[in-house]
Amino acid sequence: MAKKLGVHPTSCPGWILGEHGDPSLAVWSGVNVAGVSLQELNPEMGTVDDSKNWKEVHKMVVESAYEVIKLKGYTNWAIGLSVADLIESMLKNQSRIHPVSTMVKRMYGIENEVFLSLLCILNAQGLTSIINQKLKDDEVAQLKKSADMLWDIQKNLKDL
Repeated sequence: MAKKLGVHPTSCPGWILGEHGDPSLAVWSGVNVAGVSLQELNPEMGTVDDSKNWKEVHKMVVESAYEVIKLKGYTNWAIGLSVADLIESMLKNQSRIHPVSTMVKRMYGIENEVFLSLLCILNAQGLTSIINQKLKDDEVAQLKKSADMLWDIQKNLKDL
């Protein structure tokens, strides 16, 4: 996003929630630069009707892991750096916000016990808060779809 906008990455926060990979949710409604919502400027942002093709940015994020695996055979450095970042937030009591896998039952209308990545505050006490991020209806629907897919797999594991 930063490259496309011509600004530093810390100047245009955006989040990927839900699952890892293809079913992940790019929260286009939350992307902003200096507090200016990009979706308010471009209501089609991230949709098939988006003339600026922002959906391609999400596709690149998803495909980056596959590209690393194709070139190296594994993604251990990315995983290690992510874990180190989470641990730093806790050890240094930073109360930073991270997308981490957490129980989502009773959130966004999800009624089953599944875990998806949501924005959470991590500090010395661990995960202290889940950010109840305002999502648009289509984003909630995508999150629910991921939860339903996971539940369909998970519910059958109890019988094994």
